[in-house]
Amino acid sequence: MAVSAADDAPRRSLRLGFAGTPGFAVAALDALTQSQHPVVGVFTKADRAAGRGQKLQGSPVKARALELGLTVHQPATFKDPAACAELEDLRLDALIVVAYGLILPERALNAPRLGCFNIHASLLPRWRGAAPIQRAILAGDRSSGVSIMRMEKTLDTGPVLAARTVEIGPLDTSQTLHDRLALLGGELVRETMDELAAGRAIETPQPAHGVTYAQKISKAEAIIDWREDADQIARKVRAFTPTPIAETRWNGEQLRIWEAHALPKSASAGAGDAAAPGTVLSASAGGIEVRCGRGIFCIDRLQQAGRKAVTAAEFIRAHRLAGAIFA
Repeated sequence: MAVSAADDAPRRSLRLGFAGTPGFAVAALDALTQSQHPVVGVFTKADRAAGRGQKLQGSPVKARALELGLTVHQPATFKDPAACAELEDLRLDALIVVAYGLILPERALNAPRLGCFNIHASLLPRWRGAAPIQRAILAGDRSSGVSIMRMEKTLDTGPVLAARTVEIGPLDTSQTLHDRLALLGGELVRETMDELAAGRAIETPQPAHGVTYAQKISKAEAIIDWREDADQIARKVRAFTPTPIAETRWNGEQLRIWEAHALPKSASAGAGDAAAPGTVLSASAGGIEVRCGRGIFCIDRLQQAGRKAVTAAEFIRAHRLAGAIFA
């Protein structure tokens, strides 16, 4: 389906709503409020208890929306007809949805005149689903990007109005890639709304081939299996930074790995071949080298439970690791 503002008379501006919750969505909200299109309402998830005192805390999107003087709506669910009616009462041209966290039923999707549009942190149809950034790094993808997609009842299947690519660097973590994609998504959705308002937006159906799903990350996935390839373990560390953080165990104690890298194949060939996976081959200021199922993995920064993260050099000043076995 190719619906644009040209279906009515082309407009210079669109009356927009915004739905988002985490920090990733803030850049898009900022971009839209700096556009020619007025944002007349912001939807975000309900406040939740956080911290030691379990005090109610609003989302990053709520905090930014209030700073901008925007009206904030926090329905618990859109299964409630009152929430859909609240959305309909805004008489929106379009609703921009970014990592909102609530499912929009058909009535909500049909409430804006031109529909609902999502900023998705992948190049669709690759990595539909909840964790596209982490899954792209885990899989060793060399590029990622953002897609502006029309929302449908099914997950991340709608036609794409715009997409832009970024390279995934060898040092990129989920945090660094997240930050770049958040800014890119804001720029791209602003341009897309301009095109929609001018009647120039083109919606391209997603191809049937190349579909992959980015399942939600579980804490169990963060546990390192030293039988894996060193390159795969290094990708896991980068994908799970800043959360949930890759981890191993030493003497029954949790060790979280914040920064690490796989040694080049030429440097690790033959080194410690007789050692079992998880064996610490050497520990120096240059890093803690661990035998993997294939290759050698070097830890640069790590953290004991209940303590701050430190460099390998700082850690080995207090602990002897050579010959130790991580499990």
